[in-house]
Amino acid sequence: MNQILAMIIYILSIVLIAFQWIIVIWALMSWFPGLRDSQVGHFIARLANIVVGPIQRIVPPLGMIDFSAIVALILLNLAQRGLTFLTYALM
Repeated sequence: MNQILAMIIYILSIVLIAFQWIIVIWALMSWFPGLRDSQVGHFIARLANIVVGPIQRIVPPLGMIDFSAIVALILLNLAQRGLTFLTYALM
């Protein structure tokens, strides 16, 4: 039973890491003007908005700077640390 739960936690951890990279790529795409208008850019934006969208409603942009990506990365990092703690608690 513990092995199954540990495998589920491991998969969730991989998903959290993937979302962290997606958000970093999404934020870096703003430096390249035409990249967000491509099909890949739209796909990455849709994935990033799963996490960043609700945060943007809570944390509005400050002038031209949007801090929602930073807040999302911090929250995803905290969730991943929680999963790591849970994994060690199960062993």
